[in-house]
Amino acid sequence: KLMPWLVILTTLATLAVNISANILPLNGLDTGQISDQFDVYFVPAGYVFSIWGVIYVGMIAFTVYQALPAQRENTRLHGVRGWFILSNVANAVWLFFWHYQQFLLTLLAMGALLVSLLAIYLHLRSNRGRATRQERWLVDIPFSIYLGWITVATIANVTSVLDYVGWSGWGLSAEGWMVVMLAVVAVLAWAMSLRERDAAYLAVLVWALAGIGVKFPEAGVVTMATWTVFGLAALAFLWALIQPRSLRPSPA
Repeated sequence: KLMPWLVILTTLATLAVNISANILPLNGLDTGQISDQFDVYFVPAGYVFSIWGVIYVGMIAFTVYQALPAQRENTRLHGVRGWFILSNVANAVWLFFWHYQQFLLTLLAMGALLVSLLAIYLHLRSNRGRATRQERWLVDIPFSIYLGWITVATIANVTSVLDYVGWSGWGLSAEGWMVVMLAVVAVLAWAMSLRERDAAYLAVLVWALAGIGVKFPEAGVVTMATWTVFGLAALAFLWALIQPRSLRPSPA
């Protein structure tokens, strides 16, 4: 009985912190200004961060849906609420750490956010046969988009913190590490396409990769590698779209 209300409360609090972080802004700096302090490649152009608008809509959609009287006894959602509350707390805490430049601590908050969203994702996928078409759109797809973006954000967060602490890269150049990270993204994209057929998750990777390519149009091997992986991710997205096993509705 209490959990649906905790979901509502933490969602409202998280949205308030996210909005105020850039309107006030927290500590006199907006989120993007802080990101620009780091000399790293794995950061997309500013417009890419507009995806947070889509994520917020998804968070609100889930919050409203899970609070409906008809969904109070939906056992599929029972395994989501607790993790979602944790994700809301981690999201808000990360913003405070980031804006007050406690960069090492941001890794803990981002890790908690990633783990909580991954737990939600795995729970939903393991029980997707019980979901109606409506639930796919109001629950499953929003969390796929959210996890997709936090996957990208986690990589960006780690690279920024490594730059902050002055990591030498074990002798490999920044460009070399960027190529390695892009290769990991390419493998991840095709794994998600072949295993999960999750077009929503893959669309986020495509969106982020395009933003990195736009931000670094003349970075030599980085630019070439980024657009190559963008193409591979786009193909993975199209494959998932053509074979939409994950979005096929079960009988309502």
